[in-house]
Amino acid sequence: MQEKPRKTFAIISHPDAGKTTLTEKVLLLGGGIRSAGTVKGKKSGKYATSDWMDIEKQRGISVTSSVMQLNYDDTQINILDTPGHQDFSEDTYRTLTAVDTAVMVIDCVKGIEAQTLKLFKVCRMRGIPILTFINKLDREGKEPLDLLEEIEETLDMETYPMNWPIGMGKRLKGIYSIPDDTVEIFNEDHERKVVPLKEAHMLEDYEKDALEEDTMLLEEAGNEFSAEKVKNGQMTPVFFGSALANFGVQSFLDQFVDLAAPPQPRKASGEFVSPESNDFSGFVFKIQANMNPNHRDRIAFLRVCSGSFDRGMEVKHSRTGKKMKLNQSHSFFASDRETVETAMPGDIVGLYDSGNFQVGDTLCTGQKLIQYEEMPQFPPEKFAKVTAKNALKHKQYHKGMQQLVQEGTIQLYKTPYFEDYIIGAVGELQFQVFEYRMKNEYNVDIEFAHMSHELARWVTKGHVDESMTDSRKMLVLDQQKRPVLLFENEFSLRWFQDKNPDVELATGWDILE
Repeated sequence: MQEKPRKTFAIISHPDAGKTTLTEKVLLLGGGIRSAGTVKGKKSGKYATSDWMDIEKQRGISVTSSVMQLNYDDTQINILDTPGHQDFSEDTYRTLTAVDTAVMVIDCVKGIEAQTLKLFKVCRMRGIPILTFINKLDREGKEPLDLLEEIEETLDMETYPMNWPIGMGKRLKGIYSIPDDTVEIFNEDHERKVVPLKEAHMLEDYEKDALEEDTMLLEEAGNEFSAEKVKNGQMTPVFFGSALANFGVQSFLDQFVDLAAPPQPRKASGEFVSPESNDFSGFVFKIQANMNPNHRDRIAFLRVCSGSFDRGMEVKHSRTGKKMKLNQSHSFFASDRETVETAMPGDIVGLYDSGNFQVGDTLCTGQKLIQYEEMPQFPPEKFAKVTAKNALKHKQYHKGMQQLVQEGTIQLYKTPYFEDYIIGAVGELQFQVFEYRMKNEYNVDIEFAHMSHELARWVTKGHVDESMTDSRKMLVLDQQKRPVLLFENEFSLRWFQDKNPDVELATGWDILE
């Protein structure tokens, strides 16, 4: 039997641009869910389908990536919904290593925002093709031409509009599909109605004239569509719509299946591994503890890169060199799961983990051990000493700390002699989620002593000991026992470098590069 083609993508955006709502509508159209419970529906007890943690439901934000799979138009689509909040950007960065395409959601009112730009740069660095969905068309926003110009100038990539809005906000009449000369009519009951342009009688003459003027301008001054440029991340196809109103989402999904990239060759041990290879290989990009509160389990999310995954198969673990059998494997729909027997390149498989896996681990078959490129690690910007309030909860405290660190929820450092625990985070919200999960998943109350340090730098050359530190600069060890200096600010960093020119320092990025 011919395997269905795979399309694996993540949706990226600034918080509140409508990313999770778009995910839901795609799932709704693909038959994945029967009704959409949006973030807006918190009062009625309906939550975003992809947000499964209690803290996500309470706060109405995504704080962890979730995985969903659905079949649409004879294609298996794997959706990785990522946290929009910048405090959880490291989880998003790691998730982007597992996808072949990114969908960038832009709020038409606000345009490109800081987090969108940050995530776009990661996609550009990794050569991930990007499709753009300009959302909230049913609100008064920036002019469509201005939005295209903003994308081109800010992101330095060409745009190609796949459809064009007719009006905006209260004046919104529909969107014109450029490839097939049809109009999708906007109506309050959100029922989809598509008619040929010449039959769009609800349009006033001035609206038709404005549309004709815009399309002529796009034809004359716009970019010519290039599938090669889309594949290389040099051009983004742009769709307009409203995820909340389920307007323009169907046409986006229909064309997504054609435009999104299939599984691509990936670099491992200095060579590119083709998805067509007979040998199985894949890498762990995420570990999630306690997805099932009843069993307190850990799941390692594996992106299949080549060959075929079969439940019960024996693989080699590249980091340890050990052989292991993969007997417990799952496919996911947020926190719902079912046993998966086989999986193909592009698929995401959840493996039961008793502590064998770390983020970045490669599993493979064949004669040669390979290792996929390391996961990005980012220097934290906020630090706090952490202790358990109840000393008798020592065992649960260490277990929770170890598991949440392995997940990548926070980064852990220890002082060299007393081994005090210091946790590092990108943003304050990470501390809150960490505290919430320690309490609710491990039954441990913790307390923080927040520190004034803001910069972490790894010592890559030269000797550093505690005699070279003071209240403004602190020596700690990371999980791999590498020396790390924590600085209060850029001034204290420069002061240290001036005094110790033989010591070389690097950020988390530099170490990987």
